[in-house]
Amino acid sequence: MMATTHALVGVLVGLALTPLAPGSGTAIAAAGAAGGLAPDLDALGSHRRTLHLPVLGTAAGVLALAVAILTGLPWVLALAAALLAAGLHAASDVLDGGLSLRPWAERPERAVYCHAQGRWWRPRRVVAYDGSPGDLALAGGLAVPTLWALDPGPLHALVSGLLAVSIGYALARKRLPDYLEAAATRLAAWLGRDVSIRR
Repeated sequence: MMATTHALVGVLVGLALTPLAPGSGTAIAAAGAAGGLAPDLDALGSHRRTLHLPVLGTAAGVLALAVAILTGLPWVLALAAALLAAGLHAASDVLDGGLSLRPWAERPERAVYCHAQGRWWRPRRVVAYDGSPGDLALAGGLAVPTLWALDPGPLHALVSGLLAVSIGYALARKRLPDYLEAAATRLAAWLGRDVSIRR
C-alpha cells in the first residue's frame, strides 16, 4: 500500500486515542501519521525488512498505550499512536501484491519480513499493489470521512495533502519503474559503476 494510505491510517489511530488527552488531539494524530510513514524510510536500504516490524512494532505500541493510559501523559500517548501506526503499517503490507517495482506484472513471494518469526511473510494480494486503483480507493475511503469530520485547521490540511499526494502517486505509479531505472542508468554512467534499483 502507499505510504500515504498508511499515514491516513495513522491519523485515524491518533484520532481514536485523542479522548484520552483531548487537548492534544492534533499532535497525537500527527504522531500517528508520522508513525504510519516511518517504516517506509527503509526503502533506501533493505525495504520492508529494516524498519518494518509487524509483530514487535505492534507490541511496542500496545505497551506504550498501556503506559499512556496509566500515566495520562500526552507525549506518551503520541508515542503510542506512532508505534501502533508503524506496527499496523508493517503488518498490513502483507495485504498487497508484494515487494517488487512492478507487482502487477510479477508475482513476488515476499511481502514483509517478520523479525519475530525470522522469515518473510507472503503477499495476500488483497490490494493489488501500492498505488493501484484499489489502494487509491482505500486512501479516499479513509480521507474523505476524516475530512468531513474535522474542522479546518492543521490536521484537515494534513489529511488533504495526504489525499492529494495519493492521487498523484496513483496516477504516476505504473510509469515510476521506468523513470527509476532510467535515473539509475544515468547515475551509474556518472559514477562509473553499477547502480541497481531493487525492491
